[in-house]
Amino acid sequence: MYAVMGVTGQVGGQVANELLETDHAVRAILRDEAKAARWIDRGCEIALATADDADALTAAFAGVDGVFLMIPPDYDPAPGFPGIRKIIATVSQAVTVARPDKLVFLSTVGAHVATFSLLNNSRMVEAALRELPIPTAFVRAGWFMENAAWDVAAARSGLIPSFLQPLDHPIPMVATADLARTVAGTLVESWQGHRVIELEGPRRYSALDIASGFAAVLGRPVRTEPVPRDTWEHLFHTQGMQNPEPRMRMLDGFNEGWIDFEHGQAGSRKAVTTLETVLQGLLDRSA
Repeated sequence: MYAVMGVTGQVGGQVANELLETDHAVRAILRDEAKAARWIDRGCEIALATADDADALTAAFAGVDGVFLMIPPDYDPAPGFPGIRKIIATVSQAVTVARPDKLVFLSTVGAHVATFSLLNNSRMVEAALRELPIPTAFVRAGWFMENAAWDVAAARSGLIPSFLQPLDHPIPMVATADLARTVAGTLVESWQGHRVIELEGPRRYSALDIASGFAAVLGRPVRTEPVPRDTWEHLFHTQGMQNPEPRMRMLDGFNEGWIDFEHGQAGSRKAVTTLETVLQGLLDRSA
């Protein structure tokens, strides 16, 4: 049996589906019991836990062949990342007590980079997990292609404002379906010590590729233009962010190239789903 966090989200839900479709038992970890019915109907065990509840997580991780660990995203962390530090302590305690056979963590491209950015949270988690007494794997994912869901309305209007710039600068991206298949496949493998799997799509994509991809599936012109860097802080504050600097530095890292895989493009695992396929799915779901 495999314990899967985040089953109500796009990645965790697909990981659980991949395991179920290959006849593996799943313990679905949820925060909200009202969302459990779907997974009960599919034969899953249910564990109610949050990432900051050590006792509940210990029970959720106990007696399983592996754990898929997702940390709830925090795009606006307080200075010093106190939220992620609390979660790290909780997860470390739960894993040490429960002793699942192995753990796979959804990490990110750039998790090895010490330069300050929002992605330091995954760097901190990886460092803590390396100290745990079980085999661990870090699946470092590229920029989610599904992030383009934020651009669907703008694409339909014909103009996408972009934080990715220069507009022709390609970055590593990956579809969540490919990520889920990689995580599920890793969970059922055996290894010792620590593994790093860096995952991206069949090629790298830029803001111009996003615009041209939308144009192709919409059948009409779509262009993109950069959001000026000197407007970001004010814009993010108007959107309700309290501490936008980590997010801004993450975007700088992608744009300037210092956020990339540890072993570069040559050292990453290549998935098969194209950006165009994902964009078509996003448009279909938004119709």
